[in-house]
Amino acid sequence: MRHVIALDVGGTGMKAALVGAGGELLHRARRATGRERGPDAVVDGILDFAAELRAYGVQHLGAPAAAAGVAVPGIVDEEHGVAAYSANLGWRDLPLRDLLTARLDGAPVALGHDVRTGGLAEGRIGAGRGTDRFLFVPLGTGIAGAIGIGGRVEAGAHGFAGEIGHIVVRPGGTPCPCGQRGCLERYASAAAVSQAWADATGDPGADAAACAKAVEAADPRAQEVWQHAVAALADGLVTALTLLDPRTLIIGGGLAEAGETLFTPLRNAVRQRITFQKQPTIVPAALGDTAGCLGAGLLAWDLVNKTDGTEATS
Repeated sequence: MRHVIALDVGGTGMKAALVGAGGELLHRARRATGRERGPDAVVDGILDFAAELRAYGVQHLGAPAAAAGVAVPGIVDEEHGVAAYSANLGWRDLPLRDLLTARLDGAPVALGHDVRTGGLAEGRIGAGRGTDRFLFVPLGTGIAGAIGIGGRVEAGAHGFAGEIGHIVVRPGGTPCPCGQRGCLERYASAAAVSQAWADATGDPGADAAACAKAVEAADPRAQEVWQHAVAALADGLVTALTLLDPRTLIIGGGLAEAGETLFTPLRNAVRQRITFQKQPTIVPAALGDTAGCLGAGLLAWDLVNKTDGTEATS
C-alpha cells in the first residue's frame, strides 16, 4: 500500500505515523526524543526511528514509504532542508533532510517547522479547512504562529514568518529571551499565565489550567490575571490581523483548552479593538497534539504529488 512517513519531533517526545494517500493513519508510534543524552543522540534517535518506520512499511504494507515529512522545533531552513538552530535540542546547522534521505535509501524528505507544519494540518484538514487565509496561533510555553494562504503556510524570506509571540505589546515591559522587552508571549502564553497565577496565589505549582478553573469560580485574583493575559493577546492579534487580514484565526495550545473561558472574552476584546479591520472568525484548533504529525504527512504527500504532477493533498 502506498504511504509516507510522518514524524513530529518535540522537545521531549516524537510522534510518528505511516499515512496513506487518503490521509488514513496506517500505523502510529511514539518515542522519547532523548535530549538528555545530547544533540548527537537526538539525531541518531530520529534517524533510527525513521528507519524503523520504513522497515515497518516494507514488512506490513508491502512497500517502503514513498516519501517522508519531518517537523522539528527551532529555526528551520525548509528550502535547504536544514535544522538551523534549536535551543531545546542543542543542534545548529544540521542537514537533517540529507541525513534522513540517506538513511531512507534515497526517499525524498520534506523538513518543516513544527508550528508551521501544525498550522498546515489545521488549515487543510482541521479548524481552518476550506478557509483561503488563516492564522494559526498556539498558546503554549511560548507563542508562535503560522500564516496560511491558499492551502500553504508562508515561511518568510528567512524562515521567521509568523513569530507573533515577539510582537511587543507592552513597550518597556517584561524582558524576553529574544532580547526585547514586553513581547506578547511574556504575557499571554500558557507559561506566562501559569507564572502570574503562581505569583498571585503564592503556590509555585499553580498553572494556567488552575487559573482558568478559578476564573470559572469567579475568583477575583484569577479574573485579574486572566483579563491581563486576554488584553495582551488581543493587542497582539489585532496587530497581526491588521497586517495579514486572515479570514479565520485558529487558537491552539494549552491555553485554548480553557474553551469559552478564553474564547468569549478574547472575541470581545478583539472586537473592541478593531476599527476599520474585519474581525476574523476566532475558533479553537481541532487537531490537538496530532497536528504536527498530520502536517508532516501532508508535507510528504506534497512531495509525492509534485513528483507525480498531481495536486497537493487537501
